[in-house]
Formats: sequence, structure tokens, C-alpha cells
Amino acid sequence: MKKSLSRLLACAALAWSFSASAASAADSAAATLPGHYYLQGVMETGSELLLKKDGTFEWMLSYGNTDEQASGEWRVAGDLVTLETGNGGKEPQFRVFEEAEMRIQKPAEAGMWVAIVGYPQVGPMPGVEVKFEAQSGKTATAVSVANGDAIVRMPASERWVRAGLRRQGSKADYRWLAVPAERAQERIAAFAVTDPQWLRGQAFQKLALRVVKGGLKVDDADNGLARGLYAKAASKQ
Repeated sequence: MKKSLSRLLACAALAWSFSASAASAADSAAATLPGHYYLQGVMETGSELLLKKDGTFEWMLSYGNTDEQASGEWRVAGDLVTLETGNGGKEPQFRVFEEAEMRIQKPAEAGMWVAIVGYPQVGPMPGVEVKFEAQSGKTATAVSVANGDAIVRMPASERWVRAGLRRQGSKADYRWLAVPAERAQERIAAFAVTDPQWLRGQAFQKLALRVVKGGLKVDDADNGLARGLYAKAASKQ
């Protein structure tokens, strides 16, 4: 009985040792991986990856006339680094377009209120939930489409006073903005996202890279980037 107990204790100690070693290795990898990586070995393609110590990343790729980007969070398990896109807990901020930025030529049709969402002289922002509120307290909600328009129907007797904006599907509070009197009268107003980066889509939802000698390789043979190596710039002595 004593021998069996001793063996059990020895096995438990060994298992704990392996577990502690694995955890230590993971912690070590997480500590050494952060940094700025540059893609090497893929012709006519430029790509950079920034792994930040706070667990977030920024990625970009450029080839020909195409530019792509992604940002979110990264994690490491063994020798596999996974990039998962997201907003890092951030939410877009909005403001009302200045009249000088407006290119609206005519009011909206009677019975319709239109909110245009985008960035001045850059482009529209789809996927923004807009909550329209009338002076009476009546509300209606619509989501901006590809051209940035969010449209609702409202009785002619109602007067538009403010709009609340947030990303579609977000549980964040609405960003409420007062609608200028002239815009309310014409039933059409424009709202600008303060950072144009929100207009750009994410290049991927998830990307796995394997830790190899010299850097990181995309862990997907069908991905053209798998032919290259993300390596840190040589440190200057």
C-alpha cells in the first residue's frame, strides 16, 4: 500500500512538473513574441505584423493596387499564434457633418428621414445602427447600408431632434447627437465617424501562424502568405 501511494505521489509530482513546464514555456513565448514583423519571401507583396504586449495586434498587406488591414487580439498556445480580428473593446465615435462638408442638394422625400453615415471625402460607413428620435419622443431605427444611408419612415407631423449611433450588433450605448435645425427641416442629416479606419473592412476573421526558426509562418498551405516568413527586423548593435 505504501509503495502504491508513493508511486501515485510521484506520478502527481511528475504531472505537475510537466504542467508547470508547459505553462512556463507558454509564458516565455508570450513574453518574447511581441514586436514588429515583416513578411519575407513573397514576391511583389509587402506585409507587416505588429504583436503588442497588451495582447492586441495590427496587420497590413499591400500588393499591386490592393491594400488590406486587420486588427484585434492575439494569443499563443504551444507554438501556434492565433490572430483574431475585433475592435479590441473600442467603439467608433461620431459627430455631425459640418455644413461645409455637406454635398446634399435636396431634402429627403416627405415622410422619410435619412441619416448618412461616413467620413467626409473618403466614403460611406455601412453597418451602423441609427436610432432616430422625434421631438414627441417617437423613435425608429435603421442600419446604414453600403452607401451609408439609414432610412426610416416618419409622419409629417413629427420633427427630428436627435440621432443615436452605434455599430450594428453592439451592446454599447448609443452616441447621441443633436440634429441641426436646417437638417431636421429637410429630414436628412449626415454623421461622420471620427476615425476613417472604421470604414475599412477586416482582411480576415482568424489567422494562425506557427512559431519557426527565424519568425512566424502562416499555418495554412493554401494561403499564399505561407510561402513567406514573418521575421523581426535585425536589431542594430
